[in-house]
Amino acid sequence: MTHPAPASTATRASWNRQQPSPMPSHRYRDAFARVVLPHPLPGTERAWPNARCTEAPLWVPVDLRDGNQALAEPMDPERKRRFFALMVEMGYREIEVGYPSASQTDYDFVRLIAESDLAPSDVAIVVFTPARRDLIERTVESIADITNDVVIHMYTATAPDWRETVLGRDRVELKQLILDGAGDLLELAGHLPNVRFQFSPEVFNLTEPDYVLEVCDAVTELWDARPERPVIINLPATVEIATPNVYADQIEYMHRALARRDGIILSVHPHNDRGTGVACAELAVLAGAQRVEGCIFGNGERTGNVDIATLALNLHAQGVDPMIDFSHIDEVRRTVEYCNRIEVHPRHPYVGDLVHTAFSGTHQDAIKKGFAEHRSRAAAAGRPESEIDWRVPYLPIDPADIGRSYDAVIRVNSQSGKGGIAYLLETEYGIELPRRFQIEFARRVQEHTDGSGGEATAAELWRILEREYIADAAGAPLGAPTLTACDTHDTGFGSRTAITLLCDGIEHATVHDGVGPVAALTAALADAGVVIEVLSLHQTSIGAGSHVRALTLVECRGADGQTAWSAGCDPSVLTASTAAVMRAAHASFGG
Repeated sequence: MTHPAPASTATRASWNRQQPSPMPSHRYRDAFARVVLPHPLPGTERAWPNARCTEAPLWVPVDLRDGNQALAEPMDPERKRRFFALMVEMGYREIEVGYPSASQTDYDFVRLIAESDLAPSDVAIVVFTPARRDLIERTVESIADITNDVVIHMYTATAPDWRETVLGRDRVELKQLILDGAGDLLELAGHLPNVRFQFSPEVFNLTEPDYVLEVCDAVTELWDARPERPVIINLPATVEIATPNVYADQIEYMHRALARRDGIILSVHPHNDRGTGVACAELAVLAGAQRVEGCIFGNGERTGNVDIATLALNLHAQGVDPMIDFSHIDEVRRTVEYCNRIEVHPRHPYVGDLVHTAFSGTHQDAIKKGFAEHRSRAAAAGRPESEIDWRVPYLPIDPADIGRSYDAVIRVNSQSGKGGIAYLLETEYGIELPRRFQIEFARRVQEHTDGSGGEATAAELWRILEREYIADAAGAPLGAPTLTACDTHDTGFGSRTAITLLCDGIEHATVHDGVGPVAALTAALADAGVVIEVLSLHQTSIGAGSHVRALTLVECRGADGQTAWSAGCDPSVLTASTAAVMRAAHASFGG
């Protein structure tokens, strides 16, 4: 890599040590130079910054046309049919199904809809065509006998670079080309009662505002846009070139300035070249858009169409019904991946494998506490957990809303902390770990994950706990006492515990009244010369039903003043407790 000589830092803050890069950025004009300054919007007060989205727009998936044309291997008829069925099942009620004048496959798919019951009667079918009479004729031919509502979507690029370089037309000539196409469409399909029209000035966001308004008004006048038969005016950000606020200003201008506005459905079609397609669409809706075209999970040309799944679930996360069912999002993903032959990224919003997963210790601790609070609040209110307000930190929505379990919410690696470790053991084994032990155990787990470089599953965490705190692989140190019997019963005047220790081959039997078995055992050990003090004792269980086992964790201080944890596990609570104390005694004796 090469770097230019450092430039003057006079215009930069002292804390900013970045230097000019070798990137040839001077070759590009910003959006203001290309659109805003040469063609300023009339000075109106912006309304969109103060608007709120309180209902979902009409979502129109274009996966079968715009998404399909971006695939290295376009969908075959079986994949198109499967994708269409998925969209219908999810609740989409206007679906762009193809470009019938461009390919026989698309034409045949439109005919399949006409000749079968694939499309329920309440689903509107959208077909796409350029403003050319022969291609409009082919498009109208493809929809013959379809009884569903049909939208014929005509487009023409209107931006200067496209107008002059690609089409070789000036403003007047291009407007006439568009009106000729709109006239052909009206002539060939205007008499069909189930057909409505849509016009897209492609690359709207790079077109002069006065010109695109002039063209759109001329088209809606020709098509006689009215509330009884509205026309869709679709304003694409075909190539995303500006920050979302610029697009919002452009949409709001059209929303306010279009003639016959009550006979127009204002639609947007953002792309994602700058990575802000979702933001563009959201601000466009605030600015007056009523309809949004995009692809499920954002497939499309270059960096993709706007992701209408993310848009919908963003509304869900704000308490607004998205009007589309994502309650089985993994099934949706599998179908989309199969049809597109493209995998969804593991960090893709809402649907990626890792989007509900926390590895970071601080995040895990917050999520664990959030789940506990959620369960407690539901129990206090006497309501199901799925019905009460969602407040769990770091999780914008409840994974269960979209059919996800909580199994993978917390996973453990070298970045994880005590909260995540405790959560995994609790969810997988039912083990509740005391806070001080969580801190101690997390250090042991981190040693393991640092060494392995990978994750630690719940099963691995349990094996680490067994190895470090329960297993006594070497047995009792030479000369250390071993427990041979512990019997406790109620005498009628209090508890009595009999302890038998084996020390150097000699049994030492002691009886202890008025104390529990743990206190009795520590007293017996002290008599045998092994002094330990139990600072805390925590009992929990592993498993359920007939397979349940007791787990006892004890924190002990030895004669040297050092504290340590040990554990015991057994179907018997008494045996688990005494095993934990004896392991601590052996560790102290060995020290």
